[in-house]
Amino acid sequence: MPGDFLFFARRAFKAPGQVGAVMPSGSALGRLMAAGLGSDSGPVVEIGPGTGSLTRALVNAGVPEENLTLIEMDAQVCALLCRRFPKARIVNAPAQEMPALGLSNIGTVISGLPLLNFPHSLQQEIISAVFQVLAPGGRLVQFTYGPRPPIAPEVRDALRLGWQRRGKVWPICPPQVCMNFTAPHPIDFRRRAAHRRRNQISGRNQETRHVRSPGNPHRIRQLWPC
Repeated sequence: MPGDFLFFARRAFKAPGQVGAVMPSGSALGRLMAAGLGSDSGPVVEIGPGTGSLTRALVNAGVPEENLTLIEMDAQVCALLCRRFPKARIVNAPAQEMPALGLSNIGTVISGLPLLNFPHSLQQEIISAVFQVLAPGGRLVQFTYGPRPPIAPEVRDALRLGWQRRGKVWPICPPQVCMNFTAPHPIDFRRRAAHRRRNQISGRNQETRHVRSPGNPHRIRQLWPC
């Protein structure tokens, strides 16, 4: 949309570690990441939606807006998403807090997060949270730049993740590559991840405040921290 580039550039300048591209995702990448999703896909979660380019592709693919949960750390970006996708659930929170949001049995998590920019410990926290909310057989759809998976090998090994390439977007150099990630044993995996999360939360003093949007009882904006 007009003005997205300027808005995106300002947010990238403010928090460069949270932005992994020089401009919002294009329509070709959106179509690739939304491939196979539609009106019967059930709830879909998107982490790091930014200005909503991939979100728009999901809606165009037939995913009902009310089936979308968008998790974004930047409060100003959340306000923009609320205006653009008024029926979606918009959550202002870090991706690793997904299990605390009541999400479960999700078939697909779409990620626009710049995982290559993150330390391996943070990668593991986020990916662990993703597979806690995914249903058995669910998948994480992630894009990156270049041929290698954006999740570090030691993180993939620790979480026993499988992966495959879905396709590339040209003529961007390096090309944008879309990948699927899956975990083999979700029940055992969730037990281990839940134990790690309990240990993390035990030392946290921050509070979480939820504001339910007027006219839409299912849409919650979470302010983190208060």
